Parts: sequence; structure tokens; C-alpha cells
Amino acid sequence: MRIYSKIKKLIKPIAAIGLLYVFTITLSCKNQSDMNLGEADDNISALIEKNDIQRIEPLNWWIGFKNSALQLLVHHPNISEWTPEISYQGVSIENVNKADSPNYLFIDLNISENTKAGKFNITFKKEGVTDLVHTYELKSREKSSDAYIGFDSSDAIYLITPDRFANGNPENDVIETLRENTIDRNDDYARHGGDIQGIINHLDYIEDLGFTAIWPCPLLTNDMSQGSYHGYAITDYYQIDPRFGTLEAYLEMSSKLSQKGMKLIMDQVANHCGLEHWWMKDLPFKDWINHQEYYEKNIDNWTGGDNITTNHRRTTNQDIYASKLDKQNMNVGWFVSAMPDLNQRNPFMATYTIQNSIWWIETANLGGIRQDTYPYPDKDFMSRWAGEIMKEYPNFSIVGEEWSYNPLLVGYWQDGANNKDGYKSNLKSPMDFPMQNAIVEAFNEDEEWDKGLVKIYQGLANDFHYATPKDIMLFPDNHDMSRIFTQLHGNITHTKMTLSYILTLPRIPQVYYGTEILMHDFDKPGDHGLIRSDFPGGWHGDVTNAFTGKGLKDEQKDMQAYLKKVLNYRKTSKAIHEGKTVHFAPENGVYVLFRIFEDETVVHIINKNEDTVTLNLDRFEEIGLKGKSMRNIITGHQFFWEGNITLDEKGSTILTTTLK
Repeated sequence: MRIYSKIKKLIKPIAAIGLLYVFTITLSCKNQSDMNLGEADDNISALIEKNDIQRIEPLNWWIGFKNSALQLLVHHPNISEWTPEISYQGVSIENVNKADSPNYLFIDLNISENTKAGKFNITFKKEGVTDLVHTYELKSREKSSDAYIGFDSSDAIYLITPDRFANGNPENDVIETLRENTIDRNDDYARHGGDIQGIINHLDYIEDLGFTAIWPCPLLTNDMSQGSYHGYAITDYYQIDPRFGTLEAYLEMSSKLSQKGMKLIMDQVANHCGLEHWWMKDLPFKDWINHQEYYEKNIDNWTGGDNITTNHRRTTNQDIYASKLDKQNMNVGWFVSAMPDLNQRNPFMATYTIQNSIWWIETANLGGIRQDTYPYPDKDFMSRWAGEIMKEYPNFSIVGEEWSYNPLLVGYWQDGANNKDGYKSNLKSPMDFPMQNAIVEAFNEDEEWDKGLVKIYQGLANDFHYATPKDIMLFPDNHDMSRIFTQLHGNITHTKMTLSYILTLPRIPQVYYGTEILMHDFDKPGDHGLIRSDFPGGWHGDVTNAFTGKGLKDEQKDMQAYLKKVLNYRKTSKAIHEGKTVHFAPENGVYVLFRIFEDETVVHIINKNEDTVTLNLDRFEEIGLKGKSMRNIITGHQFFWEGNITLDEKGSTILTTTLK
């Protein structure tokens, strides 16, 4: 009996092991079957998710792209000694690339068109050591490539410096783990606490003004010891700065904009990163950044130096006489000593940057990208970068910053330009610094034959050089220059004339937050910290609240109302969005421009005369307005177009033939 009991005790665990073995084999077969079929739901239920690897970027990817290639950056101690394996239907490893640093691998994947969405493990193997496992996800795309619609001349864009707009969540003001972890609203160069939630809270205000898109300055992590508020020294290209909020908050902002029929434009930086970027402590290749050898020699006592900073000679991109030295100093020089210049000639850096842009388009349902310092990176790379994006998203929009007052240089960067060197930029929208400069000169100068309004008349005449003038972005000011009210020496009438002119031109207009309430930098013109002052009412306890009108001066309320009327008319004006443009040379301090589309004609009259002046309408007979009913979109006054118009005061008059 005792022997039988012992045998019975032995049989039970053996039977259990056998049963477990049968179950394991069955489950394994089921898993393999599911894996072969690519059925995502079963994969997820059977998958034990692991994350043994320090970092893999992109963080995830999608099925259904035109380009089936994906390159993963893997960062982990001595990961180059390991061999990656993937077993997932439709996903194959094409190549494994080692870097100069042993702590990187770059894995080239191919994702076939039949691949199903789901999660799978990337297993890293090394003889005699337990496998490292990272669970990766391929997501289904929420919409097709063609459905990503960018901004165009029907849009009006509101530019925001997020740290200075509104503090919607005081709990994220200070993040102790980051280098700059204090708030000081009395210091123009410190963090003030504005965030994504602050923007979300005031989307109704922005929409009500008449804007159709917002462009926040970069919201990615800037873990720098100082000056981190502006966002242009990025230290993690896949992370929203926690002082601005979370990825979920960013996606909420995008979603709420979409619900309003508005667009989110992401400010991106391909030229440089922040000195505290995580990879600066362990650069993957010897040529990951420009002037890398010099940097690594001086890393322990880094102060930069004139010998590594750019010469800012942007003309070298086009200049047929430019020396090799000047070209090199322009493109490989650092923008400033705290912002390492990225080397896009390194193919892995190039792919990383392109994939990062696509990742954000898909993740956040972007309505456009604004690319910082456009002429500074390698221009062949920039052509490829924009080309890859536009190939994937043919209806998308990218605007590039080219801070030049020469229209020849600006036009060079626009897609469709007939460049003598054959350069094709693939960039839809450069920025119109030449016209912005001409507008300021036109209103600050007294009227003479070659001064005053003739500057904008001739400036607009330069449109013959541009491939598509209406796709160029024009602005009265931005986050890097004195506010327009300052540039125009505090002249409210000139500020209104500037805004109305910009908003009726064949352009994509961008207006900087606070322009609607005459924000200025009179105390220190051009000072970046002051240019990016707090928007009144964005912080609890603010005495003045521009969102509600509380405490605003009469002239500020009037400017708000003026801009609102012009923007909201513009929102539905086909003549402004896509109409024919005709303008007449300025005479006697009066300049007249027409925008014409079918039965809608918009007339913009700029009058710089302090005294009453009579405008003879016979001069404009070719437009065909004689006898037609016209309405002033600001005052609502209606009259018939014939004979003369009396202009009683200096300023802009905007007329329309439509009844709306």
C-alpha cells in the first residue's frame, strides 16, 4: 500500500507535466498559426510584453505606408554584441548596422503591404546570455495619406509661444528631474508656466477671432539648464516636454482643433538639437554631428567657439561664385554653442529625421509642419526630407524659414522654382521676409517717388519670380523679431493697415499671438524675452484678461474687433483665397489692390493722407465694377461704385461686392 502511494504521488506530477507540455505545444501551435496569419488580436492576447532595451526609436510604426522600409535606432549598453530576431508575418530584417559606438544598432526592416497591425517581440540574442526582448507595435493608420490636408491660402495661422500664452495646468510648472525647474514670470528668459492645456482652454477664443490653424513653437523636451522655454534646443525628439504637458494633452489639442475644422502645425528643428540631448553623451557615429571631433576634445569644458559656429551666409546655397570654405562654414557650423549642428549627410541621421517627422504627422494628425532655419542644414537632405513627406502625404504642407529680404533667395526654396542649378526643394511654402520688410518700410517712410507705398507695390511685383505666390507664408511679425506695433513706432493706424493688407494678399497669413491687443517690446526693441511676453489673462490672478476683455484699453479692444472682422470675412472669401490679383501703382499717397473671383471682388484701399482725399474711380474701369453695389466689411456701409470715393481719414478701406 505504501509503495502504491509513492507511485501514485510520482504519477501525479508526471501527468501534470505531460498535460502542461501538451497545453504548451497546443498554445505554441496556435500562437504560430496566429502569427502566420497576422491576426493582431490573438497576437496581443498571447504576447508577454517586455521592454529590456533602454531605447528604440521610432517608438512605434504603422502599416500601409507607400514606403515599406523602417529603420530602428536601438540604444542599449553593448547592444552591438547582440543579434536581433523578429518572427512576425510580413516583417523582415533586411540589414543590421553597427555604429561606431558599441551601444547602438540600426536595424533595417521591411514591412510588406499585407502585414497586419499588432505587437511583436524583437529578440536580441547573445551566446551564453539570457535574451533581451523588446515588444514593438505596428498600428493601423487612422486615415489614408491623401486625407492629411495641409494649410493653404484659405487658412489664417495663429503663432503661439506656448510658455507665454496661458498656464492651464499649474501642476506641471516645475518638474524636479529636469535641469531648469523653476518658474519666474519676472524674468523674460525664465520659464513662465504656459502649457498645452492653456492653449486648449482658449481654442474658442482663437477660433472666434477667425483663425483656422495654430502654430505653437516647439513643444518637445528641452532639458537645458537655461533658456528652455522657447523650445528650439530639443533634447528628445519623441517626447513632449512635461512642463508643457503630456503626449495625451498634445493629442487632445489636435483632436479638438480637428473638431473645429482647424489645423495643428508642428514646429520642427532638423538643423540642430540641444546640447543636453540624450545622445550627446554617447554619439553613435564619429560624424553624427558637425565639428564632432572638436566637440569631443572639449566636451569637459565646453564653451563653443567662433571656429565652429555658422557664418550665416545663406546666399552660399545659391551663389555660383561662393567659395567652398564659405559654403562649408554655413552648412556645418553650429547655430549657437548650445545647439549642436546635426550632420544630415550621415545616412542614419537623415533617415532618423525623416522618420521622426512622419511619426509626428501620424501620431498627432498634423495639418502641417513649420521647419526652423531651413537653409542651414544640408540642402540636398532638405530636398529629400520634404520630398519623402510630400510623397507620402501629397496634400500636406510644409513651411520653411528663410530669413532673407531678397525674393530671389526665398523663391529658390519653393517647389516648382526654375533654378539654374536644377535644385528641386519639394518645399511648398517658404516664408515671405522680403514682403514683411517692404511693408514696414512702406508705412514708416514718408511718401516719395521711391519711398513709402511704392515699396509694397514693387514688393508684390516680385511675385513673377515665385512658382506659386499664394502658397508663401506672410506675417507682420513673429517670435524672433520686434512686434509689428513696435516696428511701426506705436502707430495703431499703420498696424491696422499692415494687417488688412497682409490678410487680403495672395498669401498664407500668420499672425503672432498678442498682435490683436497691440502687444509690444518698446522697452527693449528686439529683445527675445520681451517679444515673447505673457498674454494677459493666461495666468490666474492676472489683472488684465485679453480673453474676456477685462482691463483692456479701448484701442486694444478696437484692434481685437478689427482683426476679428477682417479674419472672419477672409475665412469664407474665395476672392482672397484663390482670386486673381490686380493692383494699381500708388498715386498721391493712395494704393488700391483688387482680388477677383467670379462674382466676388474684394477691394483694398490704403490711404496714407492725413487730410481728406478724393479717389476717382474711373481709373479702375478695367476691373468692371462700375454701378455695382459695394459694402465696407468693417463698417457695413454700402454704396454704388461710380464717380468718386471720398477718403475722410488715413487708413485702410476694405470693400466687397458680396452681400455676406
